[in-house]
Amino acid sequence: MQLTLLDPNNPQQDFPTSHKALQDPNGLLAAGGCLSKTRLLKAYRQGIFPWYNHDEPILWWSPDPRLVLYPNNLVISKSLGKTLRKNNFLVTFDKAFNEVIAACAEPRKDLGGTWITDDITQAYIDLHKAGHAHSAEAWQDGELVGGLYGVALGQVFFGESMFHTKTDASKVVFARLVEQLSIWNYQLIDCQVHTSHLASFGAVNCDRIHFEKLLNQYCDVPASELAWQEQ
Repeated sequence: MQLTLLDPNNPQQDFPTSHKALQDPNGLLAAGGCLSKTRLLKAYRQGIFPWYNHDEPILWWSPDPRLVLYPNNLVISKSLGKTLRKNNFLVTFDKAFNEVIAACAEPRKDLGGTWITDDITQAYIDLHKAGHAHSAEAWQDGELVGGLYGVALGQVFFGESMFHTKTDASKVVFARLVEQLSIWNYQLIDCQVHTSHLASFGAVNCDRIHFEKLLNQYCDVPASELAWQEQ
């Protein structure tokens, strides 16, 4: 199957339907285009996200199955529960978006590099300034030691990347964010693809057709008016 090439000068161009995504590699749907706010929001609304390396064109993905977490189904392990009760970390929201994405972009030994290019970084900073991308931060003694960022549409939060420099910092910030999203009436968290780490929090696989139905159900319904305001 020939991969659809997107026009970089036409962010309104439609993506191909998701059933045209490749099975190998799982979910590769299109290439090219741009990282404008219009293109990115159009992608997320359809369950599509960009992921590519420095030496590749922009690649767009819609994997099947999709890993999702329903906020009310969050699972806290006994060990993480103990850590949370110690309150060793201060968790905030949207206090240091630029710093979080910069930390997420740092090369990682286990991955041999980073997919968060300068273009990706700037694109999501622009989304943040427009009120669509958000971060959660973990602090210890005034130092940023963990965090994550993602995109919010309606009652859906699309997680993108997380980091930590202190043990359990990313686990704490993820758990606290999920709890807060539930308070804000979010109904779905997109975790993209399966990892044992996210599954341990209660994330489950769902097929792409069902995932897209969930997006149609929740993306156009506003979350709480208090969401992402000063905490």
